[in-house]
Order: sequence, then C-alpha cells, then structure tokens
Amino acid sequence: MVKATRVTNTIRAQRFTHGEMTQAELARRIGVSRQTVIAIEQGRYSPSLEMAFQIAQVFGVPLDTVFQYAAHPGGSGNTGTEEGTS
Repeated sequence: MVKATRVTNTIRAQRFTHGEMTQAELARRIGVSRQTVIAIEQGRYSPSLEMAFQIAQVFGVPLDTVFQYAAHPGGSGNTGTEEGTS
C-alpha cells in the first residue's frame, strides 16, 4: 500500500482556472508523464522541489498557491509541539 503524502495541492483547480488545461498538457510542459501528473494531483506522489516550482511557473502563481504542507495528518490533532496555537 502506498502511503499518501502530507503535501496537498490545487493542481486540478489550477488546470481548470487556466483554460481547462489537460493533465497531458501539463505533463508535456513540465517534462513528465500524464501518469505522474495524476499521481501528484491525487496525493500519491510528492514532486521534487524543482518539479513543484515548474508546475507553479506553468500556472504563473507562487509555489504555496499550488502546494501546501499539512503539519497534522487530516488537518486535526495536536502533536504537542505547537502549544498555544489553534
């Protein structure tokens, strides 16, 4: 079983915001297979830092608009390392 990554993304939304770009077109523009784009979109694969920047550049947005890191799996719970935060 493949462990899902804590990195979430808005690639699908970005593709539709940018002229309904297909997965194949995004893949071509960043030099990977369509299957790789699918895996990244679905959170089954985290791209390299370089690839993440390439994806953001294709959409003309900052990296953190496309990718976010979930500090707590599922967005809930507290590890006790961030006392006083919510």
